[in-house]
Amino acid sequence: MDLEEKLARLPDHPGVYLMRDAKGEIIYVGKAASLKNRVRSYFRGQHPPRTQVLVSHIADFEYILTDNEVEALILECNLIKEHRPRYNVSLKDDKSYPYIKITTQEQFPRLQITRSLVRDGSRYFGPYTNVGALRETLKILRGLFPVRTCRETPLQHRSRPCLNAHINRCLAPCSGKVNQEAYREAVDNIVLFLEGKHTTLVKELKEQMEAAAGRLEFEKAARLRDQLRAVQEVCERQKLAAASGEDADAVAFAREGEAALGLIFFSRGGKVIGRDHFFLTGTEGLSRGEIMAALLKEYYSRGVEIPPQILLHDEPDDAATIARWLGRLRGGRVELKVPKRGSKLKLLQLVHENAVSLLQEHLLARRRQEEGGKAALMELQQALGLPRLPRRMEAYDISNFQGSSPVGAMAVFVDGRPLTSAYRRFQIKTVKGPNDFASLQEVLSRRFRRAAGQDPRFAELPDFVLIDGGMGQLHAAREVMAAMGVAAIPTFALAKEEELLFREGSPEPVRLPRDSRALQLLQYLRDEVHRFAITYHRQKREKGAYRSVLDDIPGVGPKRKKALLRHFGSVAKIREATLDELMAVEGMNRAVAVRILEGLGRKNNGENPAGSP
Repeated sequence: MDLEEKLARLPDHPGVYLMRDAKGEIIYVGKAASLKNRVRSYFRGQHPPRTQVLVSHIADFEYILTDNEVEALILECNLIKEHRPRYNVSLKDDKSYPYIKITTQEQFPRLQITRSLVRDGSRYFGPYTNVGALRETLKILRGLFPVRTCRETPLQHRSRPCLNAHINRCLAPCSGKVNQEAYREAVDNIVLFLEGKHTTLVKELKEQMEAAAGRLEFEKAARLRDQLRAVQEVCERQKLAAASGEDADAVAFAREGEAALGLIFFSRGGKVIGRDHFFLTGTEGLSRGEIMAALLKEYYSRGVEIPPQILLHDEPDDAATIARWLGRLRGGRVELKVPKRGSKLKLLQLVHENAVSLLQEHLLARRRQEEGGKAALMELQQALGLPRLPRRMEAYDISNFQGSSPVGAMAVFVDGRPLTSAYRRFQIKTVKGPNDFASLQEVLSRRFRRAAGQDPRFAELPDFVLIDGGMGQLHAAREVMAAMGVAAIPTFALAKEEELLFREGSPEPVRLPRDSRALQLLQYLRDEVHRFAITYHRQKREKGAYRSVLDDIPGVGPKRKKALLRHFGSVAKIREATLDELMAVEGMNRAVAVRILEGLGRKNNGENPAGSP
């Protein structure tokens, strides 16, 4: 069925549409109150340049019907997150900011730090752009309300609590020292604190303190008094007042050319308690209303806290549908408001001014970085006599510990800046023992073989190759590159300490000035690949440290392994168990229990395996 026929068959119904290019990849996801009208509009009339480019790449489309516009919006957000289409607006952090996570869905919730938001029923607070502020917050929380921070879930009973309980950093629910009601009280107080509802928290702590004193529980009353004082000190440090005493977010964005930046101020209990900013991509040719709508959908679909009121610098497209969607996520009404006068307007003007300032700083820093990177590349080209400017640079390193768990790594710089999405790591497969030369040759062989095989991850060849090491590593690398037909790529080795550059066919190393931008760029590239290799090697070693004979038994995955060790305490105890005792373990079946006995060198005690007559 061609596009015209598919367009003619479109229903007049709410839903989501997915545009695909000639390769079948999803390049755009959108929602519509009427699929018939919205999708047809792309192929009729005049459009902004950005939409024209999108339409020129559409080879096919599909659609999904929904009950209403809100359902369409929910599905649209989910599909955008899953597929990350090229022509949709997306938010990109310049950093991965941490959040405080409280696992409120558990019987005894935990307090954690995380950099990923998962819809698991937990409460997330943040993001914290200032790591120092996050540490200070955690220090206060753990001192005031000592809830558990261990990862154990579900919580297992212990006869003796951990060290945190002994230093008053945990209420020790694992050993029965606190009941669920008292523990939940501490968790609720943490939530109030993180929501910025200090006034409510102060009131509750005062009431609890007075009640404890009235019952002659003076030790508890003294502890509550200390908590109260600490919270009041935090309140005193919070000086920036918001436009009203309500819980609200204030949202604005700034744009200049193709660059755009969104900024959100968080106001809780009448005080601005933090802010967050994002760089927006794919905004070219969009109206301010379209950008604001995309910003709201992208940000609030991440699982962050949604206040009852969101103040906006610009009116978003389809505001009513977005408000209903946000209300569903929050579990209560959400008001989207564009103030025209008064203190709320002044707050939004302040947010917008901050967004403009942040964007200007970012653009200036980017221009300086680009100019510095280009200057360093030109200096490098001149100093080493390179045939062309080394726009794409690749570095390679090998990491192992006395020959164990050897790994290789590749780091990539483009225009003098790291391109982390192109970094690659290699598990050494053919080399036994500590042989960095052979390991390096294996890595380079696989890298350039995949390029010859049109692997899109390795298709682009480098203009410059840097090897972490000396002349020996360089000779090993050049031998492979000559065999693979890529000997024309300039290749150097950078040795540590004296920072000498070795090149093939030259008896004397190149010594670049210590303060030269060219050397600093090479050191940065070398240090990046070394860091990447060390990190991968450490992960492999740590993973290997937790391996046991159970990992080699078919049917015993991480969950069964954990259940077995929790039930018996050690592999030695599992080895002594009978088939019936193994069958008593949670999640165990007869066939796997028999394989465990066999895998541990035991017979099945005369029992017949599953399926035997």
